[in-house]
Amino acid sequence: MNKAFVKENDGSDDDDDIPVASRLPPGSKNYMTRRGYDALRVELDQLVRIERPKLVETVAWAASNGDRSENGDYIYGKKRLREIDRRIRFLIKRIESAEVVDPERQQGMDQVFFGATVTILDVEDESGEGEQTWQIVGVDEADATSGRISWISPLARALLKAREGDVVRFMSPAGQREIEVVEVRYV
Repeated sequence: MNKAFVKENDGSDDDDDIPVASRLPPGSKNYMTRRGYDALRVELDQLVRIERPKLVETVAWAASNGDRSENGDYIYGKKRLREIDRRIRFLIKRIESAEVVDPERQQGMDQVFFGATVTILDVEDESGEGEQTWQIVGVDEADATSGRISWISPLARALLKAREGDVVRFMSPAGQREIEVVEVRYV
C-alpha cells in the first residue's frame, strides 16, 4: 500500500502515548527517588545498547531478502523499532526533567513528604486489619502491588504534611475515606 494512504504517527505527539496515571500535572516537577531514576537509566541503556542494535540487524537482514510487502520479519521489526524509538524518546525526556529527591535528607522526618514510607489504618475498619504501608514515589516508579504510590495520587496528596497520629480524610474512588497515620519513616 502506498505510504500516502497509511496514517503513521511521526512521534510528535509523545504525550499522547503516556498513560494518564503517569502524566505530570502542568508546571510540576518530575520528582523521583534515586531507585526510580536508576531504573529509568538502566531501561534506557538496555534499549539503546542491546535491544535496538539487535533489532536493527534483524530488520536489515529481513530487508535484504527482497520483497518487503509480505516479509513478516521486516514488517514486525519496523513496527517494534518505532515502539523502541518512542520509548527511548520518552525515557530521555523523563530523565532530563527528573528531580531526584533523597528521602533521607528530608527536614521534617516526623511529617509525610515525598519518599516517605507511611503506615496507615482505615479508621472505619472495625476489625483492625485495615493497616497498609505505602511509599510515596514519583509517577514513573509507582506500583501499587509493591506498595509504592505516586505523589500525585489522591491518597498521597491527602497524606502530605501529616504526622503520626493524624486522622486524614480524602476522596478515594470508592468514596470519602478516613485514615489514621500510624507511622512515618524514611528508608
